[in-house]
This record gives sequence, structure tokens and C-alpha cells, in this order.
Amino acid sequence: MTIHATGTHEEWRAARLALLQEEKELTRRSDALAQKRQQLPWVRIDKEYRFDTEMGEASLADLFQGRSQLLVYHFMFGPDYEAGCPSCSAIADGFDGSVVHLANHDVTLMAISRAPLSKLTAFRKRMGWSFPWASSGQSDFNQDFGIGFTKEQQAEGIEYNFRREPPMKNTLAGKTMANWDGDNPVAQTAAMTGTDVPTFTRERPGASTFVLEDGVVYHTYSTYSRGLDGLWGMYQWLDRAPKGRNETGMWWRHHDKY
Repeated sequence: MTIHATGTHEEWRAARLALLQEEKELTRRSDALAQKRQQLPWVRIDKEYRFDTEMGEASLADLFQGRSQLLVYHFMFGPDYEAGCPSCSAIADGFDGSVVHLANHDVTLMAISRAPLSKLTAFRKRMGWSFPWASSGQSDFNQDFGIGFTKEQQAEGIEYNFRREPPMKNTLAGKTMANWDGDNPVAQTAAMTGTDVPTFTRERPGASTFVLEDGVVYHTYSTYSRGLDGLWGMYQWLDRAPKGRNETGMWWRHHDKY
């Protein structure tokens, strides 16, 4: 028997109308935050980054593919991974279908990872995706945008999500990512990518945006960690489900592993 509160349709409607006012306030606040994102100062990028793409070697400007705006998902797929991060993969499941719509609205959406291009395209084929994916393995793009790190940096303590993390002292590093009861989700996720925890956590998730004006590329915004929640479509649906996220541990997988 349910232990959740029950009531009449009239009681539900009254509670729903009260909640609607709070939802409208949140929507207005979200709209205001979106405007503030767009008002951030643009930072000119003069560094020459090079990427491996299916069309050949490319510059950052080339990644715009003739459009004025570039949205980058920093997909966790390091050089030593055997498969992409399952969390990033769940996010990609959600945005893959949006790419064509954005492309017809002057926006290129693509993923960038440090793994070799051959690994990226093979995994994309396995997952059935079609979004463009570039390898940044020959440049320090990931490091400069705070989502790729070395063993030495891990030993000293990295800065991720605009905060300093303590030096890695054991194989369950990355404890600031989430605290769960039971099995550590970072270790579980690392195993799904075919790596150990230190190797896995040398990559971190994020999203960055750029604009191209008069031949000059500018960095406009980056977000990391829980800042990606709004881009993770699966969770937007769960937040509207009767039991919410209802999580007690690592429950999701690559979609072909259920």
C-alpha cells in the first residue's frame, strides 16, 4: 500500500496550481540566467588548436562548419579508454537528434575528446549516433578548458569546475564528483570504459561555447559537473516522474548494455 499522500482531484488541482506558480518563477529565473550567460564578456582565442576530424585536420574556426556559433560537449573519452563514458553517452543519446535542428539555426553542436579519431568514430557507430566528433589528442585544448589532466597534475591536485580538488591519494579519486552509498560510482563507471579510476578521472565532462566574428573565434561560456544537468535529457524526464531520480547507486549503462 502506498505511503505517499493521496487526495481528491480538487485537492490535487489546488496543490498543482500552487506548484505552477513556483514553476513559472523558476522559468522566469532561468530566462534571466540565460540572458546573463549571453552577456558574459567574450574572450578572444589566438592560440592555434588543431583537431583531427573526418574531413581532415582542422582548426577551431574550421569546427564551426560555416556557422557563427559552436557548441562543444567535452565528452569523456581519453586516449586509454576502450569505450566512452556511459554518463556522457547518456547525455549524447539526448542531444544527437538536436544537431540537425541547431545546424539549421546557425549553430554547430559537436563533441570533442582526446581519444584518437578512429576510436571515436568506431564508438559512435556502435552507439548509432550521427553528431560530428573531433579528436583533440594532438593539442592541449582539453587542458586549457579544464577538462583534461595529466598524472602529475592529479598528484598535485587539479582545478575542475572552478574549484581546487585535493591531490589524488588513492584509486577512488574523483570523490568530489558525487558521494553515494554503496559501491563507488566512479569506480563502476571507470570499469565500463575499460580503465581504472586514475585513468578515467583524468578526463572530466563539460560544455563550452564559442562564437566566430570577422574571422576571430571567441570563447563565451563553459559549464561543468552539475552545470550539465539541464543538458542531460534523461534527468529532465526523471525529475517529472512520480518517484523522481530515485537513485541509490550507479544504475545507467551504455544503451546497448541493458
